[in-house]
Amino acid sequence: MISFFKRAAPVLLLAAGAASGVPALAADITGAGASFPAPLYAKWGSAYKAATGNTLNYQSIGSGGGQTQIKARTVDFGASDDPMKQEDIVANGLVQFPAVIGSEVLIVNLPGLASNQLKLTPDLVAAIYQGKISKWNDPAILAANPGIKLRPMPITPVYRSDSSGTTAIFTNYLVKTAAGWTLGAGKAISWPVGQGGKGNDGVAGNVKNTSGAIGYVEYNYAAANKLTTTKLSNADGKFIDPTPVSFNAAAAQADWSKAKHGVVNMLALPGANTWPIVSSTYILVPAKPADPAKIKEALSFFSWAFKNGDKLATELGYIPLPQIAVDQAQASWAGVKGVSIAK
Repeated sequence: MISFFKRAAPVLLLAAGAASGVPALAADITGAGASFPAPLYAKWGSAYKAATGNTLNYQSIGSGGGQTQIKARTVDFGASDDPMKQEDIVANGLVQFPAVIGSEVLIVNLPGLASNQLKLTPDLVAAIYQGKISKWNDPAILAANPGIKLRPMPITPVYRSDSSGTTAIFTNYLVKTAAGWTLGAGKAISWPVGQGGKGNDGVAGNVKNTSGAIGYVEYNYAAANKLTTTKLSNADGKFIDPTPVSFNAAAAQADWSKAKHGVVNMLALPGANTWPIVSSTYILVPAKPADPAKIKEALSFFSWAFKNGDKLATELGYIPLPQIAVDQAQASWAGVKGVSIAK
């Protein structure tokens, strides 16, 4: 498993070297953007290299950076957890489709507390991130956690310092669920308290190293590094553990038949066993590429991943797209001029 706490070079070479059988003219695919799916793209890239000899170079720089780079055409594809709006897709000459489904969890650094022992509600999370609750033994937190001893330890909210789709998902969830949330939703927020971390790995590292901290990350970053997660109350008022079962309970409700540009809502859905923060992550490619062969290679990678990558996705805690979403994604590729991908 990749370590996400040591800062890596800006470009991650997401491929394992195949000792033999590599084509003389192997392709080099470039992408940049969201850290949310980066662990999976690393695994897919390694497997794709072994299968085809083609290398995926992916920069995990945040969704905002991914959108900026694909607009500038400096990469073959951009990756973003925050989907572009239709007018922006058209204005920038792009095609957008989902790649995989992931889930966000809350992580804490509270000595002596086990994973999923602490219960949080959307209102508590909103109050913490707005600085209205600043101690772990605040009466509102204690009321939600009878029988748990919490010390008067200062709370350090940790947030994304870069332009982040993970932040967009998190804040959209709070807009939907927390009556007292006043900071809005988006990839970049003016946080009144706490400390920032770059990427999901930066938030996870800061929480791990800061006693009393709380942060929001994609599930894989918590599971792979054995960080302490919390329960969350869902739309049915039930406190739910973050598990593949509860993630799938949300993903199973997605109505792909009405999806536009691959976007469906999986936040705060009903169901006693439904995790409330589940979302797709997206890929952006140019509709009229200057070099169609390069974009064909990028789409061939995702075509391969849709056929061969489900097991790797599941092992890392992601949810593969259902077939209807895969079919829609591949159908959208017809909008890329000069490129044809066999299914």
